Amino acid sequence: MGELACQQNAWRWAGNAPEEILHLRQIKETIPEALIIHVIRDGRDVSLSLSEKRYIRPFPWKDRETPEGAALYWEWIVQKGRATGARFGKDYTEVRFEELVREPRVVLRRLSGFLEHDLNYDRIQETAIGAVARPNTSFSAQRPREFNPVARWKKQLTHGQLTRIEGLVGGTLSELGYELATPGRAACNKMSLAWSRLAYRQFFELKHQSKKNRVLRALRPSLTSQQVDQIVVVDDRAAANSWRITQDATIPAQSLSAVSPVQAVVQH
Repeated sequence: MGELACQQNAWRWAGNAPEEILHLRQIKETIPEALIIHVIRDGRDVSLSLSEKRYIRPFPWKDRETPEGAALYWEWIVQKGRATGARFGKDYTEVRFEELVREPRVVLRRLSGFLEHDLNYDRIQETAIGAVARPNTSFSAQRPREFNPVARWKKQLTHGQLTRIEGLVGGTLSELGYELATPGRAACNKMSLAWSRLAYRQFFELKHQSKKNRVLRALRPSLTSQQVDQIVVVDDRAAANSWRITQDATIPAQSLSAVSPVQAVVQH
């Protein structure tokens, strides 16, 4: 990355893969000067986004992950990121996605101080490239003039789904400052919630550890580019069908293509 930056006459570069949050310790050991911006989004919106795409490989007997399972993945990875980030002191900061969308200038001004780099919102818009010019989204069937990536869950989750999601991850949502909309845990079967949390968290941990195991990694066949696309690319047909059913106009999230002195930008 350093060589690429030099070739492009740049002295800062950023990585923004969500899974980088699982490897913050290794990143800091390898690049001690790395700065970490953890972009945290409402887990209910994340559950919708991740369930629209084949981003999370579900249990073997499931074809696609549910919003409830995606919400548990969100909680698991956010908690891991926050726990590790707390060890980095002033080299770690958090940003709420919703605040970035609603008040980008305010957030960018704060991040400018963190990065010691001027993040001018108007200049970023004028020279927008990549995801800033055409943001990545899980919802392809949408009306661009009515963009609002915040609180899609209010229209697109059923009351039952929302109640169960808040029953499963309501504690973390509240801790992060998100207001709950249902009785959540009080309205759900406690044993069912406990079993789901245990099963999913163990499943996520097992997959994570297996990916780090050298022996298992060597035995695992490499994915072709086509297989990768099938796993991580948006299922447009499902998204379009969801849009037709709900008639909900959704727009890609404005994403921060920020630069820093070797920086990881991760969003959940």
